[in-house]
Amino acid sequence: MNTVAYFDCVVIGAGAAGMMCAARIGQRGLSVALLDHALKIGEKIRISGGGRCNFTNRHLNGHDGSAYYVSQQSRFVRHALSRFTAQDFIALLDRYGIAYHEKHKGQMFCDHSAQDIISMLQTECARGKVSWHTGCRIEAVDAFQTASADHGARFEIRTSQGVFRCRNLIVATGGLAVPAVGATPFGYELAKQFGHSIVPHEAALVPLRFEHWAQQGFDALSGIALPVRISTGSGRQAVDFDEDLLFRHKGLSGPAVLQISSYWQPGQVIRVNLVPDTDVAQALCDGKHGQRIQLNTALKQLCPALPERLLDFWLAREAFAPYAAQKWADIPNIVLQELGRSLNEWTLLPSGSDGHKKAEATRGGVNVKEIDPKTMQSKLCEGVYFIGEVMDITGWLGGYNFQWAWASAVCAAQAVE
Repeated sequence: MNTVAYFDCVVIGAGAAGMMCAARIGQRGLSVALLDHALKIGEKIRISGGGRCNFTNRHLNGHDGSAYYVSQQSRFVRHALSRFTAQDFIALLDRYGIAYHEKHKGQMFCDHSAQDIISMLQTECARGKVSWHTGCRIEAVDAFQTASADHGARFEIRTSQGVFRCRNLIVATGGLAVPAVGATPFGYELAKQFGHSIVPHEAALVPLRFEHWAQQGFDALSGIALPVRISTGSGRQAVDFDEDLLFRHKGLSGPAVLQISSYWQPGQVIRVNLVPDTDVAQALCDGKHGQRIQLNTALKQLCPALPERLLDFWLAREAFAPYAAQKWADIPNIVLQELGRSLNEWTLLPSGSDGHKKAEATRGGVNVKEIDPKTMQSKLCEGVYFIGEVMDITGWLGGYNFQWAWASAVCAAQAVE
């Protein structure tokens, strides 16, 4: 017969949000068990930021952070992010003596290793006397019709390591990104069991692919990186980023593409300004008079940030190849204008993305309209809480998803009784 263990709270998922939440619950004096099907915990923390974990972003300073998140209801994040800010998490690192540094745009990284964050969270859990259960396969989760007279339990979780009963169930199972480190759809299935709807999930923060990429020769540009302005959508739905673009054999990547992928919808084009600080068409037309240099030399002077290999490739394209070695002054304005527009308004139609396997996050998830933003508790089932990436909340690249994990975890931990 399976043994039965009683806890005030059971947290399913020992990732960033799950560990943070369990630690805070335990430190409030409540009993808490932390369950995860994986044997190694915190793997997404470990691999993030090139192994140094981009753990937060200074821009999340207590003011309205909703602009940095993609969701059907992005305002949902406001309360939690205002209650637990980037500075609050940094203060926790300071207490542990963890060294860190800031990169561009407020992105915070560990100086040494992401393991520093994992070890800190494990220690925080130890302070809260968290009961750990890794390699724990969940077989069924059931809600009692009424709270059990025995310990007031409302939920029973049957697992490969016995039966757990609890008053509060916290779902911190994450999304579908990086299945190689244990991502599964379990959290979505559990949410549906309790009556929740799921916003369709897609890969986010992910490289994009394009049809006929190799046939058009773009694969020859693999490895080239440069700062660009990238955009998608139109009207009030338009969004743009100033970030670095990376050419690769099968399409485009780099921070610019990862950012825009969270907003891009199938069938939409993306627009890339390869020379965001220069109106190339105007510069070419205005500067050509009396010039004896060739067009390729002129373009290198006007666009010094363009990698030479990319510039040469661009001038070798069918529309411009006949003019590349001509004198700048002799080239018709209509050609120069077309060349300038092609660099400032390169328009592409992605055929898809690299999918969850290469994504850093998941767009979509448990519908936040069915969750209380002040407690993370389900509006449909008392005692069930959702935290972290399992919800329809996707942060920008740059530490925003981790800060949502910390903030939503703390919010739920303060609310449970």
